[in-house]
Amino acid sequence: MKPMAHLGVGIGWRPEIADAVERLDGLDWVEVVAENICPGHLPEALRRLRERGTRIVPHGVSLGLGGADRPDPEKLAALGERAVALGAPLVTEHIAFVRTSSPLLEAGHLLPVPRTRDALDVLCENVTIAQDALPVPLALENIAALFSWPGEEMSEGQFLTELVERTGVRLLIDVANLHTNRVNRGEDPAAVLDAIPLEALAYVHVAGGVERGGVWHDTHAHPVPPEVLDLLAELRSRVEPAGVLLERDDDFPPEAELAGELAAIREVVTVGRTASDGAVARPGASAANTVRAAAPEPKAAPQPEPGVQPRPGGRGASEAARTRVALGQAALLSALVAGTPVPEGFDRARIRVQVRALAAKRADVVAKVAPELPGILGGRDPYREAFLTYAKRRPMTAGYRRDALDFAEHLLIQDLPADPAARRRLTAWWRERAGARPPRRIVRWARTLTGRAA
Repeated sequence: MKPMAHLGVGIGWRPEIADAVERLDGLDWVEVVAENICPGHLPEALRRLRERGTRIVPHGVSLGLGGADRPDPEKLAALGERAVALGAPLVTEHIAFVRTSSPLLEAGHLLPVPRTRDALDVLCENVTIAQDALPVPLALENIAALFSWPGEEMSEGQFLTELVERTGVRLLIDVANLHTNRVNRGEDPAAVLDAIPLEALAYVHVAGGVERGGVWHDTHAHPVPPEVLDLLAELRSRVEPAGVLLERDDDFPPEAELAGELAAIREVVTVGRTASDGAVARPGASAANTVRAAAPEPKAAPQPEPGVQPRPGGRGASEAARTRVALGQAALLSALVAGTPVPEGFDRARIRVQVRALAAKRADVVAKVAPELPGILGGRDPYREAFLTYAKRRPMTAGYRRDALDFAEHLLIQDLPADPAARRRLTAWWRERAGARPPRRIVRWARTLTGRAA
């Protein structure tokens, strides 16, 4: 595998901090959420960054490569278009599933795949399909999780290692997610770092979170804690990453605090760098780890041209394996978003925490994509109460923008909100975006009665 091009220290670009990002000293690169940009209409601030030579990497969140279905060609094409528009050296996604097709359900969140042979076969085939469709190399991120699957057959390190061996995909290692999984699933981050092929490392994510009631929530809305910086140092002691990136998605701090977090990350990355051979030693480091960081690449077949990934020994998943993965994921996702019973073997308390977290995230994201709704409904608290009541009976099936329209229609069907002026405003809002008239009163009654009968 060819060495990864140097990226340096970067930050996740978000519109809310676009001005601050432009002013950050020593910023080497940025990462953007791929689904949040349009190739033909890049934000002016992002365009200026590109013009001054700042590298930009699109980071996808909606492919669901760990899902039972094969990747959506349209989503792959859209991700590729963003890579070309940004002149990106690679694109990144997640080792996760985000939806099911039978029943049609959207999680609105990255959910863990089971570490089983079936799930690995499905993931490897999906990754190979994605690699063949994308114009640049692909790297995949380990995710944070609140719960574990029952009956897993491999450790995280074994799962990631075989994924790389079978597909040639690179890894995006999120050390904050390693910390999350240590707290929530009892997994040893050092064991993961020891097991995975660090020569496949594309770059590293660093982010903050918070612990509540013994559960670590990977919020990307809190400062990076010392434990995560310690894990970055653990990784840095094994290999020098081509890039490290700070993620911050909400509750953005003052510009000086962002600069301070980047400085702390840069300090961890630069400490211990040697000028002689690039190997990094640390007190107590095993000889095997030091050798892994310094040794030349193992002999391999000639590499393809940049942008074309090798396929060392990968094989397709059987339809039986896809069916088994689909059934398991559908049962779990239905329990998480549609109120069906929790499948056997899962930690029910953790699943309840995940249910609440998904509903809260869904309410928050809908309020962001449709910021008028809280105002129409009388403020944040009335909006959240109404939305969470709606969400208990109406799982998301087509993304957050459609969810906002469905929520508004749900209220109008019930002649809500009670205030006539607010209801008129909501009707006008819905009509403008849906391109149709709201259901007539007789239709609303019929739908309500049908819902009650069901």
